[in-house]
Amino acid sequence: MNLYYIPASCSLCPHIVINELGLEVELIKVDYTTHKTESDANYFDVNSFGYVPALEIEKGKVLREGPAIVQYLADLKPERKLVPANGTFERYQLQEWLSFLTSEIHKGYIPLLYARLAGKYLETAKPKLERRYEWINEQLADRLYLMGDSFSVADAYLFALTGWGQASWLKSYYQADIHFDNLDNLRAWYERVRERPAVQKALEAENLI
Repeated sequence: MNLYYIPASCSLCPHIVINELGLEVELIKVDYTTHKTESDANYFDVNSFGYVPALEIEKGKVLREGPAIVQYLADLKPERKLVPANGTFERYQLQEWLSFLTSEIHKGYIPLLYARLAGKYLETAKPKLERRYEWINEQLADRLYLMGDSFSVADAYLFALTGWGQASWLKSYYQADIHFDNLDNLRAWYERVRERPAVQKALEAENLI
């Protein structure tokens, strides 16, 4: 299998999941400006949308959306329990989290990352995203991770997205800074996830440490 990624993007999520599971997956870096891989291959031949991540399971068999990719990967090793079993209520709760993170957090960052184009929309977009983080902070009041006491693929996704609000290099160019000053549960969660060996390995591989 091949995982196509761009450093510091949302593809950090499946990268972390791969490390957590100990899977043998080739990491193929994509240049976000040229959409070329390091071997000069055209990434549009893999994903016609041009964005990452993409998981090439075999020739002609590709998954292109992060939530689908991480569930597929985690189901390869169900004993690691990064996703609940299919058909259980908990699995639907996980899918609820992944949908929320996609629509409310991931999408919520877009106007911040393209602040110049967003214009006055930033006046409503950033406070809305901050309110979503406040809600997540409340959910973490009585649990270590989003799904309870165990790390799941949802935590990997939120960590990858939340990194955008903490990265000093992003703050220099965009308005993506999201502060945790009063969000003690979220801050503790972020540090807890960051210290996981699989996360550290992914951050180091993507030159984010």
